[in-house]
Amino acid sequence: MHSEYTIKDPSRIFSPGLLFFKTLIARNIQGMIKRVGSPARLRPHVKTHKTREIVRMERDAGITKQKCATIAEAEMLAQCEVPDIMLSYPMVGPNCDRFAELIKKYPGSAFSTIADHAVGIKQLADALAKANVRAEVLLDIDVGQHRTGIAAGSAARQLYESLARLPGIVPGGLHVYDGHNHQHPLEERQAAVKQMLEPVMQMRDDLTKAGVPVPRMVFGGTPTFPVFATMDIAGAECSPGTCVLNDFNYGNWFQDLSEFTPAALLLTRVISRPTPNRVTFDLGYKAVASDPPAGKRCTFLNVRDAVAVLHNEEHLVVETPDAERYQPGDVAYAMPSHVCPTSALHKFAYVIENGQVVDQWHIASRDRVLTI
Repeated sequence: MHSEYTIKDPSRIFSPGLLFFKTLIARNIQGMIKRVGSPARLRPHVKTHKTREIVRMERDAGITKQKCATIAEAEMLAQCEVPDIMLSYPMVGPNCDRFAELIKKYPGSAFSTIADHAVGIKQLADALAKANVRAEVLLDIDVGQHRTGIAAGSAARQLYESLARLPGIVPGGLHVYDGHNHQHPLEERQAAVKQMLEPVMQMRDDLTKAGVPVPRMVFGGTPTFPVFATMDIAGAECSPGTCVLNDFNYGNWFQDLSEFTPAALLLTRVISRPTPNRVTFDLGYKAVASDPPAGKRCTFLNVRDAVAVLHNEEHLVVETPDAERYQPGDVAYAMPSHVCPTSALHKFAYVIENGQVVDQWHIASRDRVLTI
């Protein structure tokens, strides 16, 4: 266990409980800034932690731009007086009106969003015009994940040019998220980024030569933001998310990101000893993200050779050669494999500093609706 993970008295921590280690979070924030060279080149994604306090820590470090995926996350950022908020999710249906209302309610923040289809863009433009507000829209470029976006090329260029002709919309640049680039060796990620960027940069150059402004290009997530950080691209912003808390998978997969230390753990307690070699913990998949495969959703730090054999909503059963040592009520610590959805499963996190619980931070935007 990392020395920062030591808690002198865990007796007042309910289990399963989410733990945030404040010193490590601050260190990870500085690590992001050091990687890109300046806070101005960062637009971190709030979806990893969803907390006001970490947003304020980043603001104190000079970060003034944030990225998010839900209206609730955007509103939480506005409540923290973040100057520049990008909602990196296509607005459709009633969310167009909610986005317009957000702009009216929080005039101290500049809002932008992304789009990739003429129908969705028209819905958004109508809502913005009806509310008599304006917002920048970035064209979402599909660079290989095939989740959202439009491939760089003539159709994408025409769609981007159409933004300037619609009421309430200002062309804001290009959103280039390569969530499929998880190559573990850095050299392979670098090669993948270079290859996928060629048509994107060609399109950007064509737009610029035609007099169509492309004021910013928002690139990457945690695995590839260090690659983009080394490139001299006008208007480039890097948008890592996971590394502010980090987790087991990213720490294990990307050795080139070794300066980022996992800053979130789960405290769990033994609730049963069903067989001589099994121990049952109160860490079901309502407390730790279940998108990794069963058996790989967390790693115990102080249970030797623990192998998960059964995982239900409220139970995690492991087999360990040390099973006889454990009694009901004993405390164990687990590192989530995927911290972003794990955070969203908890109402608050216990904040640990110098081995003590010093605060509780609400996971404020885990809900889909705050006030709008």
